[in-house]
Amino acid sequence: MIRQLDTDLEISSIPLVDLATQSRQIKEDVLRRMSDVIDSARYILGQEVQEFEEQFAAYCGVDHCVGLANGTDALHMALRALEVGEGDEVITAGNSFAATAFAIAYCGAQAVFVDIDPVDFNIDPNRIEAAITPRTKAIIPVHLYGQPAQMAAIREIADRHGLKIIEDAAQAHGAESNGQRCGSFGDIGCFSFYPGKNLGAFGDAGAAVTNDPELADRLRLLRNYGQKVKNRHDCLGYNCRMDTLQACVLLSKMQHIEDWTSSRRQVAAWYGEALAGTDLQLPVERDDARHVYHLYVVRHPQRDAIIESLAAKKIFCGVHYPHPLATATPFQDAKTFPEGLPVCTSAASAILSLPMYPEMTQQHVSMVAKALVDFGC
Repeated sequence: MIRQLDTDLEISSIPLVDLATQSRQIKEDVLRRMSDVIDSARYILGQEVQEFEEQFAAYCGVDHCVGLANGTDALHMALRALEVGEGDEVITAGNSFAATAFAIAYCGAQAVFVDIDPVDFNIDPNRIEAAITPRTKAIIPVHLYGQPAQMAAIREIADRHGLKIIEDAAQAHGAESNGQRCGSFGDIGCFSFYPGKNLGAFGDAGAAVTNDPELADRLRLLRNYGQKVKNRHDCLGYNCRMDTLQACVLLSKMQHIEDWTSSRRQVAAWYGEALAGTDLQLPVERDDARHVYHLYVVRHPQRDAIIESLAAKKIFCGVHYPHPLATATPFQDAKTFPEGLPVCTSAASAILSLPMYPEMTQQHVSMVAKALVDFGC
């Protein structure tokens, strides 16, 4: 259904995201669930966490989900569960959020950055094999902006070289390739439920999903001090459990995730129609993919001037992400393939995230498009 604003309602500004409007939709249900937790004092690994784990595993098409404190912990615990450690190398994309590479570093392993496909901005499978060495233990493809990485090609490479796959699906809740959900392609799939994600908590939360029962058991041990039984520590574990109150929020939002995804895809379609004929490079959804548009990212050589121009009209954009990971201080000595990551570097200076959230209307999109055309795009 096309959502139109009341013609008498003045739009004073258009934010990059609008969490408050979405939160109002589920507020009463969340408060009811939280009240039950408070009354029963099920604050740590309460039944709501287990209920969410079961629902999210089914949503991803996998057998197991392990709720964790945040998406970074999901990546870190996945690497630990797969016994990645000192001296190992892990291949990943050069244009992700820092958490992807940080999790590798937390294990004492070395991040190896590979350039991206210039069309979908995901790791370029054609570049991966050049980065593989005898020390390579795993590949972490990132499903950036909500579009699945080319998992069939990546899976073939990993299988041929005996490598593990950890999917960074922090931006890809419900995204699909050939009808299969992100998170279900690799050995472990990792999700963030940071508030701004397509499925977001009211604070930090994350999860790891897998079809391997042994990996699931290992992840459960790692998240809770290495305990199956209280005060019996079977391995060196961590304190990175999902908070029960955040599980309440996620359970409420699970009822809406598919409707919200449909709305995001509709907003993207409106953008595509409204911006056709401009000199912006628009997102391209691969034929085999279901893009969930966590972000709607365009490219333009005058990116910074566009941000300033639209902000003056109270239309707020973002940049995800302004620098390749290999330029960050902790990773300046990391290997890159090819050297300098030319596609990542070029994209980083031109990418622009336009406002994108499920509650956007066609009128919102038209206003953003008009501002871009008025700028001269």
